[in-house]
Amino acid sequence: MEFIIEEGKCLNKETSTLILPALSIGNVGQLAVDLLVSSTRAERIGYLDDPYILPCVGNDAYGPTPCGELALPLEAYDSRNNGVALVQQRSPVVKGMMVEFARNLAHFAVATGMNHVLVLSSLEFMRLQKIDTSSGMQIFYLSSTNTDGTDDCCERLGWKKWQEYNPDQRSWKYLSSLAEGNARQEDNLPFEDEPEDEDYYPSLPFAALFSCFKAKGIKVTCLLCYCSEGDNTPEAFSLAEATSKLLGLSIDNSHGEGGKWLIPFSWRTVYGPPPDLSMF
Repeated sequence: MEFIIEEGKCLNKETSTLILPALSIGNVGQLAVDLLVSSTRAERIGYLDDPYILPCVGNDAYGPTPCGELALPLEAYDSRNNGVALVQQRSPVVKGMMVEFARNLAHFAVATGMNHVLVLSSLEFMRLQKIDTSSGMQIFYLSSTNTDGTDDCCERLGWKKWQEYNPDQRSWKYLSSLAEGNARQEDNLPFEDEPEDEDYYPSLPFAALFSCFKAKGIKVTCLLCYCSEGDNTPEAFSLAEATSKLLGLSIDNSHGEGGKWLIPFSWRTVYGPPPDLSMF
């Protein structure tokens, strides 16, 4: 993975926390990063070039007027006021290469001096085994701070540790071995022909990212929420708000729209124009 810095720009030397999405159902992690980039007024400082991510190109996602800047598959942003860097991922990883991609991101984090990585991801609501109807949308976390995935800071914020994580389960152990370079991805798994439900979550992108950052000795925290396909902007707001609380981010709400978050301009066309009411 190559980090290409735009001319005249650089990463703040005091930046030590990296925020990035893990692609999953509803693209909630990416939407949350969009909110964080726009609302912290983060500056794009460059992009990452990796052989394991599919190419794509589009218009600037944040500016209301065309200024000639293109959106690329992996973009790097720096929020100097908050001491955080953000990576936005706009296209999927080549099939079967998620662990290699996660390793490359871990190398990038080490090379740029990061000591904490925050991964934002969604999970499929149909797999949520216990639904708590006494409160609103729930945020779950997974941390490398302790072996069992717990973290005192996250607990103080009222979040629940994600209970599906079991470092002794065979798929999690295999993923950890891959991340540490003690196994080859092409090795046949003893349970490859008979996957069980417990093998599902370790196969997701956030699990590979968690394992690879952890293998590099970097503190990694995953913030997770459950959702279904559809309009997932409420989940994106929840993940962005959770990120802000955990890191104590300074949000620029001086845009005069009446809310805390600055909505990216590209969101206006996510679902197209409203329906023609004359048809009803």
